[in-house]
Amino acid sequence: MTAGNARVKQLRRLSRRSERSERRLFLAEGRNAVEAALASGVVREVFARPDLAWAPLGALPHGVPLTYVDERALGALTDAVTPDGVVALCGLLDVPLADALVGGVVALCAGVADPGNAGTVIRCADAAGAGGVVLAGDSVDVHNAKTIRASAGSVFHLPVATGVAVREAIGAARDAGYQVLATVASGDVGLFEPAAAAVLARPTVWLFGNEAHGLSDDLLGLADHRVAIPIHGRAESLNLSTAAALCLYASATAQRR
Repeated sequence: MTAGNARVKQLRRLSRRSERSERRLFLAEGRNAVEAALASGVVREVFARPDLAWAPLGALPHGVPLTYVDERALGALTDAVTPDGVVALCGLLDVPLADALVGGVVALCAGVADPGNAGTVIRCADAAGAGGVVLAGDSVDVHNAKTIRASAGSVFHLPVATGVAVREAIGAARDAGYQVLATVASGDVGLFEPAAAAVLARPTVWLFGNEAHGLSDDLLGLADHRVAIPIHGRAESLNLSTAAALCLYASATAQRR
């Protein structure tokens, strides 16, 4: 297929959230994402450059067609600056909230708007061994191309629930036996203080807020503890995904001891 092909133009429209929701399809770009998507069984079709020498292309699951596209068509199917040579058409990842509230640690994003941050939080949660992720409230769509790419395939490794109100997610977490922790500049528990070990060892949902506005006072009031990450230098604060990585790994470490 070429960039002017009618099918390519149709697939390009999946860059819009409304189109993805209506057609219940999305595109995943890059070898890591496509390989993970293939393993999860959600791939409907694979698009690749004819010259791409990549092992999974030679062993696609039965019923998953492979369509070769030229460089321009591939560029039309992704917003990546340097496309990796392969794109997968996938069915939506419909994950019930209960399925994401599993394991000892869960990341709950409340109104996280930046797709890169959301994808990186998912990747960090996966690396730390978290059970799931919840993108609640006005958070970015998990099927956004930048979110998928930033997750580096992790969005296909662990359950990510979406389309749920933040308070509903917190209530469900409590019903499932989780405590809720939120990060603040000055809290009642220091993330790296000895006293934090007993708190972090409990099943935990970490509540992360919007990049610009953080967590509202109302949502902070729902947390069991407000946890402070120390700033030893002159930086005003930490990036959301960096803070999430520290919190998730701290919980994972405490729970493994």
